[in-house]
Amino acid sequence: MAHEQGTVVKADLVDHVYERVGFTRSEALNAVEVILEEIKTALGRGENVRIVGFASFNLRHKNARRARNPKTGEPITIQPRTVLTFKPSRHLLEATNRSPHESDHTG
Repeated sequence: MAHEQGTVVKADLVDHVYERVGFTRSEALNAVEVILEEIKTALGRGENVRIVGFASFNLRHKNARRARNPKTGEPITIQPRTVLTFKPSRHLLEATNRSPHESDHTG
């Protein structure tokens, strides 16, 4: 299910849904797109997203602050902004830190 250097792309997710759920490819594509769009829409409304057993996507407001341009050393102001953070669940952390002899299947 992975492409170059172990990267999973949306098409891989669609294929997985197609194979495991029994949707048509079109239905699988639609399901993946709906989920991703719902996450994006909620974040766009300023809401955090928590998917139990997977991760949380949290929005944090950062105030304006003074800093220095690392090239020139001149003082600059970094504008206030909202940043998106990703916090993996304990289950996801455990899955990604599994020892090589453990099975790739969760049950």
